[in-house]
Amino acid sequence: MPLYEHVFLARQDLAQAQVDALAENATNIIQDNGGKIAKTETWGLRSIAYRIAKNRKAHYVMLDIDGPPAAIAELERQSNINEDVIRFLTIRVDEHEKGPSAMMRRGDKERSRSDRGDRDDRPNFRAREEEVE
Repeated sequence: MPLYEHVFLARQDLAQAQVDALAENATNIIQDNGGKIAKTETWGLRSIAYRIAKNRKAHYVMLDIDGPPAAIAELERQSNINEDVIRFLTIRVDEHEKGPSAMMRRGDKERSRSDRGDRDDRPNFRAREEEVE
């Protein structure tokens, strides 16, 4: 069966439990139509580039799907009807990414940068200039 990545943005005023229920609903739609969900990632509440239906932020959720095109068509039809989903995008991929997605790895990289500690181990350039003179 073809492989897909489906990302949807849910309204900012929803609770995390409601966002999880939307993801579970999408999973049920795919499974009822003969597909399966390989991975579900919740990227959390993030700012969006421009306002969509008076929302400045949105809950991001990504699903890795292995299913027939009919299941994807039904998922997109249901996403269009649902008022809590403000945007979605489904793309066909050759293979699913192993491990966490780039969005999840990006958060790890930002955390590791902030954990560097005091920056006292950097050379003191003023002291060197004084030694040279």
